[in-house]
Amino acid sequence: MIIFDLDGTLLDTSIDLHNALNYALKAHNLSQKTKQETLSYLGNGIDILVAKALENGKQNKDYPAVFNTFKTYYEQHLNDYTAPYKDIIELLTILKNKNYKLGIISNKFDEAVQELHQKFFQNLIDQSLGTSATISKKPSPDGIKLLIQQQNAINENNIFIGDSEIDIQTAHNANIPCISVSWGFRDREFLKSHNAIQIIDTPLDLLKILE
Repeated sequence: MIIFDLDGTLLDTSIDLHNALNYALKAHNLSQKTKQETLSYLGNGIDILVAKALENGKQNKDYPAVFNTFKTYYEQHLNDYTAPYKDIIELLTILKNKNYKLGIISNKFDEAVQELHQKFFQNLIDQSLGTSATISKKPSPDGIKLLIQQQNAINENNIFIGDSEIDIQTAHNANIPCISVSWGFRDREFLKSHNAIQIIDTPLDLLKILE
C-alpha cells in the first residue's frame, strides 16, 4: 500500500493556510506572518501552526481566541486556492490503474481531510484519515497502522510518502520505508539534514522507484 501525506505532498494548501493564519492574527490585532514563516510552521497540525505564530505559543493568553478564529475561517476557505501539485492526479491515476492500494494520513483535522479527499481524490484514493479524538497526530504511527489494517494491507509492502521531517519520523515509528518529496513545504537540504533516505523531485519520479 502507498500512503501519502496530504499538505505539501498531494495538495498545495499553503495559500489558504497562510491567509487563514493572517486573518486570525489581524482579527486579534496581532502581527501578521510572511508566507515563508507560515510554511516553516506547517506539518504538525493547525494547533501548532497557530501556536508557533504566537509569542509563548499555547501559553499566550490570545491563543484560544486566535485558534478559534483561524479554524472557523479556514473551514470556510480551505478550498479557495488549494490544488493538487503538478502531475499528482496523473500519478494517482497510474497507480490506481496498476491496482495499488492508496491512502492518506494527515495531521489536518479529519473533517477537512475528508472534504479535500472528496473534492480532489474521490475516485483515486481508497481511504483518508486525519487527526481526531481517536487518531493521534503524526509522528505517532497510529494512523498509518489503522489505515493498513482497515485496507487489509498488513502483509503487503507498505511505504509512506511525505514532505516533512514529521513524515520521516512517522514512517520510522511505523517501521515502514519513507520516500520524501522536495516540492512541498521543506526543501531537499532540509530533508537530508533530517535523515531523509530517499528524496524525489517530481511526483512521476515515484514510478521509477516502484518499478
